[in-house]
Amino acid sequence: MEKFIENLMYNSRWLLAPIYLGLSLAVIALGIMFFKEMVHLLFHIFTLTEADMILIVLSLIDIAMVGGLLVMVMMSGYENFVSQLDIDDSKEKLSWLGKMDASSLKAKIAASIVAISSIHLLKIFMAAEKIDNDKLMWYVLIHMTFVASAFLMGYLDKLTKH
Repeated sequence: MEKFIENLMYNSRWLLAPIYLGLSLAVIALGIMFFKEMVHLLFHIFTLTEADMILIVLSLIDIAMVGGLLVMVMMSGYENFVSQLDIDDSKEKLSWLGKMDASSLKAKIAASIVAISSIHLLKIFMAAEKIDNDKLMWYVLIHMTFVASAFLMGYLDKLTKH
């Protein structure tokens, strides 16, 4: 009975596979959104103010960073929790595949969230005159919470590795 339960638990990791595959659909959706923003930029390039153009470019950077985060979570999550990716030697292999354990994945995710939050906060600062001071304060506090969380996770990870 014990062996059956252990095998069932071990094999249940495959329930995560469709979730990681589903993240690839989110990457496709981000790609569509990216090119929608790009078309908007190109069609309005001569009528946009500099600030509006910077906001659109920051949105493009934001989308690209979220896409990178999704790919990182999708690929390394699959490798860490489901099965090792069997990529043919003749194909290009990402240098970090197989080298990122759950702890380093967590640190990379936290750093990515801080970077994405920073870009979002910069976009908000670009339009600060349109935003209520209380809302602005909350945006900064939320961002600082992400920064502090990432720092504490890194610090705790460093403590546990020694």
